[in-house]
Amino acid sequence: MAIEQNQDQQVTVSIIILTWNSERQIGACLASLDRGLSEFPSEVILIDNGSQDQTRAVIREVLPDAQLLCNPENRGVAPARNQGIRLARGKYVLILDDDTVVQPGALGVLIRYMEAQPEVGLCGPRLTDADGKLQLSCRRFPTLIDKLARRLPAILGQEITRNAEMADWDHRTVREVDYVIGACQVIRRRALQEVGLLDERIFYGPEDVDICLRLQQAGWRVVYNPDAVVVHEERRMSRSLGSGLIWKHICGLGYYFWKHGYLLSRQRLYNQLPGNVEHG
Repeated sequence: MAIEQNQDQQVTVSIIILTWNSERQIGACLASLDRGLSEFPSEVILIDNGSQDQTRAVIREVLPDAQLLCNPENRGVAPARNQGIRLARGKYVLILDDDTVVQPGALGVLIRYMEAQPEVGLCGPRLTDADGKLQLSCRRFPTLIDKLARRLPAILGQEITRNAEMADWDHRTVREVDYVIGACQVIRRRALQEVGLLDERIFYGPEDVDICLRLQQAGWRVVYNPDAVVVHEERRMSRSLGSGLIWKHICGLGYYFWKHGYLLSRQRLYNQLPGNVEHG
């Protein structure tokens, strides 16, 4: 899954947004981009994954100059985002969810940080809800125990979950982490050229964890930077066992654990990373 050398020096950052029945969210997301990133030349690429509502009409009304690629059906997160990445011309690829609203100057903060830290392959901002409440967006590599923790007795389950979500440290500080969730990730194009695109065998699930892990295995750093703030509405997909999407998510997790050869403990991953460093 190599990324081609189609960088254009006139574009610093390519913003990739995936939509799917997003008519309620996408207008505010697109309208926020100008105030979020002004000093760097940018392009916006949208991939619509078979929306059945008015998502495409809203995109054309709010940001008619954006590139819009329309899939006839839902291809999944990683395959669709890769479509956008292949079209991208920027030095940086910025993955952004359609249910985000970028705060003034936020994306510029991330790009300036990446410019100053050439060893950083991926950087994510502080995410909040509309009321300013922190979302725990930087986390430890998942384990099966983490995923089952909510079914454990309350005290034990909560402790495991808080540890996995890094809930008990100061989220006002810049630091290196295992991964940041894919709602907003700035990825250095050169790093993608080295490790490859998102894994398209993951339809919906841990494609964001997988790319962060692969970057670190190749020697790149993954960083959380709270100086940039993005509001994330966090649309909830159906989590019932009868939902086709939840089963795709479970399959994605199973594939991820198989691919990286661990299940119950993340220590094996830390032992294999360059520098053998545990983040947090």
